[in-house]
Amino acid sequence: MINEKTEYRSGPKLVQFFSELGFNDSYGQGFPSRWVFTDERLARINGTPTLDQCIKNTFAPVNFVGRVLELDLLIKEFNQYLAFDKWKVIRKEADVTFHKLEKIEIGPDVTKEIENEFLSREFTNVDIKALALESSITDVLQYRIKEIERCFSSDSPLAVILLAGSALEGIFLGLAIQHPKQFNSAKSSPKDNNSKVRPFHEWTLSSFIDVTKELGLIQHDTHKFSHSLRDFRNYIHPFEQMSSGFSPREHTAKICLQVLKAVIHEIGDNLAKIRA
Repeated sequence: MINEKTEYRSGPKLVQFFSELGFNDSYGQGFPSRWVFTDERLARINGTPTLDQCIKNTFAPVNFVGRVLELDLLIKEFNQYLAFDKWKVIRKEADVTFHKLEKIEIGPDVTKEIENEFLSREFTNVDIKALALESSITDVLQYRIKEIERCFSSDSPLAVILLAGSALEGIFLGLAIQHPKQFNSAKSSPKDNNSKVRPFHEWTLSSFIDVTKELGLIQHDTHKFSHSLRDFRNYIHPFEQMSSGFSPREHTAKICLQVLKAVIHEIGDNLAKIRA
């Protein structure tokens, strides 16, 4: 949650985060991996009131302006683990507090709850042209999206899954070609052994998804389900489908189509962030 999910925190940002909790570290040569650094600091404050403040700072609503839904989903996810210590994090407006539970409350399947919330979102304006991609790729993507919708209506879930995955990758690649500086400068951009950013044609769909999220173009739930679509797309290989026992169904296809709509809608809304 601290290193990645609430926001991507680089080494210097982690030093700043923990300095607000009383640590006096500096960033420089010999700095450990971000994971080791965070684990060591958390181990030192575990069981102390400082840990409470750490959690409050991690989920501070002031850092989620325009992303309150994303914050609530992150808190729900975090509460799955906190429940076993009989505690619960609660957000009320701009305040984050703790609630002591009488017993361990696992509650409903949080993953299912998040999935239902994602599927319930309605997109009235899904226009691939709003992404301002090259006209030639826009025409191809428009055709594919219409084909995906026809496949969904005709109960062909595997076709929906595979076409949605390819369309998603086409959108991200087209966007990266239009905005190379922003994509190459992202912390999560894939790099070779010499720490040089790989050319776009070598990027995986996973990398495109993570960089797009880092740039603030898609929301947390869309980021999460985009990775699910990426996993489903692997079943383009018959032997992969056979070995896993995967059986495509309408619900899976519905998630994939919703991911595609959400990506187009959210990027269209947030494109100004990387145009500035």
